[in-house]
Amino acid sequence: MKIEVVGVIGAGVMGVGVAQNLAQTNHRAVLVDISDEVLEKAKAEIQKNMRFERMFNKSASVENLDDVLARITLTTDYSQLQDVDFVVENVVEKWDIKKEVYPKLDAICPEHCVFAANTSCISITRIGSVTKRPDRIIGMHFMNPVPLKQTAEVIRGYHTSEETIERAKTFLAGMGKDCIIVNDSPGFVSNRVLMLTVNEAVYLVHDQVASAQDVDRLFKNCFGHKMGPLETADLIGLDTILYSIEVLYESFNDSKYRPCPLLKKMVDAGLHGRKSGQGFYTYQ
Repeated sequence: MKIEVVGVIGAGVMGVGVAQNLAQTNHRAVLVDISDEVLEKAKAEIQKNMRFERMFNKSASVENLDDVLARITLTTDYSQLQDVDFVVENVVEKWDIKKEVYPKLDAICPEHCVFAANTSCISITRIGSVTKRPDRIIGMHFMNPVPLKQTAEVIRGYHTSEETIERAKTFLAGMGKDCIIVNDSPGFVSNRVLMLTVNEAVYLVHDQVASAQDVDRLFKNCFGHKMGPLETADLIGLDTILYSIEVLYESFNDSKYRPCPLLKKMVDAGLHGRKSGQGFYTYQ
């Protein structure tokens, strides 16, 4: 079955990236969030992203902004999802909030529709337990910025069917992406390692072992990483990092996932990284 119309739940950093990527690959995207203000910010962010893309890819063919935006419907109304073929959910990494979304989707979306959870750490099997279609629930962990990353981590829940996995592969191929399929476990592969690394890097700053700049320089200059762990944390969002490491801590009951006090303090202070203008670094 051809995937033409895609619901995107949540107009934060990841939801905006997914909607933009979909529209740029000739899909129609229905971007849903709780307020018109958030949706207007999302539209402005897509416009900014595409201007940057045009600046940095002058030799490449960049599609007209108006044409891309015309393929994205911005709405606060879940009923607009009644004809979608696929849904990507990007709600904040808090179970009490996420679990409220899926019964709404179940009631509105067509029976054939697959729900992909774009989550860092929350169990795909647990998400499936609050739906009437656990076989059509799959994890789809996109990397940021979504339009520029060529691979997604796809997570198979306990009930996820092979048909759903094949549809997920087809969906991602239509966005110009490959995927790596892993089994359901807290943090999956990427974030089980990455969140631990970032949290430990924050501890190094907290314990005054090194500055944020020097921690990142070591990883870039010694290991050839394109970004250091604290630059990566700012890009992802320190609030998302904290929520994810808390899920890992709760899931494994292992002290190695204990969130650094400095990370908690920065999130409480509203220092969320790039999206707030200030994290371990300052952004204009």
